[in-house]
Parts: sequence; structure tokens; C-alpha cells
Amino acid sequence: MSKRTALRLGTRRSRLAMAQSGLVADAVSRVTGRPVELVEITTYGDTSREHLAQIGGTGVFVAALREALHQGEVDLAVHSLKDLPTTQPDELVLAAVPEREDPRDVLVARDALKFTDLPRGARIGTGSPRRMAQLNAYARGHGLDIATVAIRGNVDTRIGYVRDGELDAVVLAAAGLSRLGRLDEVTDFLSVDTVLPAPGQGALAIECAADNADLIAVLGELDDPFTRAAVTAERSLLAALEAGCSAPVGALADLSPRSAPLERGDPHADGQIVKEMRLRAVVGTTDGTRTVQMSTTGPVPDTDDQAKTLGRELAAEMLAQGAAGLMGERAH
Repeated sequence: MSKRTALRLGTRRSRLAMAQSGLVADAVSRVTGRPVELVEITTYGDTSREHLAQIGGTGVFVAALREALHQGEVDLAVHSLKDLPTTQPDELVLAAVPEREDPRDVLVARDALKFTDLPRGARIGTGSPRRMAQLNAYARGHGLDIATVAIRGNVDTRIGYVRDGELDAVVLAAAGLSRLGRLDEVTDFLSVDTVLPAPGQGALAIECAADNADLIAVLGELDDPFTRAAVTAERSLLAALEAGCSAPVGALADLSPRSAPLERGDPHADGQIVKEMRLRAVVGTTDGTRTVQMSTTGPVPDTDDQAKTLGRELAAEMLAQGAAGLMGERAH
């Protein structure tokens, strides 16, 4: 195929999806030397007005894009990685996981309010059971009087609830607002100690057919090894919990300085700080009354298998502490 032949990149039609797919298209064009055209595909998650928990959450934004790959209608597809089911089809491959954006959640509130400054009875909108569970748990533990309200819609719709006075605040992903150039509307960045993000939040996935070896090889230039290791650990935990992407599960793998002091003779005892991967996770009921929150630390994984092991081991510890009973109906 000629380098002048355009690659067809499948994307959802939302403004956010188009923005992030445009960024990916530019990067793909740079490494392949070929033009990239965006192919807009409508998914069930885009057209349904039901809440994600009602329509099954897992895969509702993905299935149509994957079908387009199967049918050869597109050469590659871009997903928000947090929307991907944890089971990867044999005929498709995650060719690249680019460097992750800020994974945190953010608050957009009236009067530029911070989360802890919200008035008694403040109504906070979110479409995520995960966010509800953690916001309500934090409020209970810190004497805050808030009410979480289930909402759906794109970024404009959600922020519109605040502008119109229907809600005091909404919670969104920092990465999405960053890609839309709208971080100036954020009134508070929520610490991951307050709200852990969804597994894979802030990361994108570039997917293509497993038999397209040439494209897979060149897309590998866009892969960020640490981001891939981190989201692999997070998604492995989600899979081991048998939880879907709409379950009240938060997880984040990041770098943590080595906690144990270096001993004399240690090859790293030359003043450098040794980094390890820390995986934190939480499962909770949406009313915030019960949570299981745990963490583990280990060497930064060199392989997908090592990252998956980190996630599975932490999930096993959480299940032993009763996490399964906090998630409602589990995915299978």
C-alpha cells in the first residue's frame, strides 16, 4: 500500500472523542508518513439515554468501533482505555498505549468552589458509581453534607447543569477537559487520596487487527511502556474482581519511591531514588457506607504478565476482605 494512501481511524462522534482522535491521528501520521482520516462511528453508548449501570457499562462505547475493525471499514481505532472491556479479542491487538494524561477527577462547581467548601446539602452530579461511592465515603468520614446525583451527557451538558443552577457541581475527568482545552473551567482537582480514578482513566488505546503486522510495528513507536504497565495492572485488578467499567471500582498504578533504605553495597546506593510501582484500589457501595481500600507496591513491571500479577494479587486481597459484596452484580 502506498504511503500516500490514507489510514482510516475509527472514532466515536462526540466532541471529546474527536478531539483525542485528532491528536492520535497527528501522531500516527508522523510515525507512518501517511495521512490519516477520521471515520466517525456511532456507538450504543452515544445514543442510549439510560445510565451506564443500566445499559451494562462495559463495552457500550467500544463494540461498534471493534465491529468496524472486524469488517475492514477502518484500519485502526482509538478508545478511551477506561471504556475497554478487560478481555481482549484474539483478532484485535492494543498496538499502542500512548503516554497517559492526568488521571485525576476534577470538580467544576458554581462560584469557583472547592470540594471541601461546598455548602451543606450541595448537589454533585456524576454518571459514575465509582465517583458516587468515593465522594459519599469521603463526605461521611469528614462531616460533609452532600448529595450525589446521577447524570448523563457530554461535557457541555454536564457543566450546563452547574451553569443553569440545577446542580452545585459536577465531577469530570481531568484528561477529557485537558484534551478539549477547557481546564480553565476546573474549580478543584480531586486528590487521588479522595477519589481514585477509574482503571485506565486518562489513557488512550490504539487498536488494530492482530494480523496487520506492519501497522502494529510502526504504531509501537507511540507506545509508552510505563503507561502500558500501569493500566495493565489496573485492568488486571478489575478483571480479577469480575467487575465491569461501570462498577464502583477505582484503581491507580503510579511510581512510588522505594520505601526501604538502601544498604551499603546495593548497586543503587549511589544517591539515586529507586522507583517502584504502587497500585492502589478501592471498591465501595455507592452510598459510601462500606468500602474496601488497599494498596501494594512492587518492582516496575518489565512485562505484561508481571503487571497482571500485581493486579491479580491485590484483587485477591480485596476479595478476601469482602470486596465482592460491595459491587452489586458482577461481570462474567
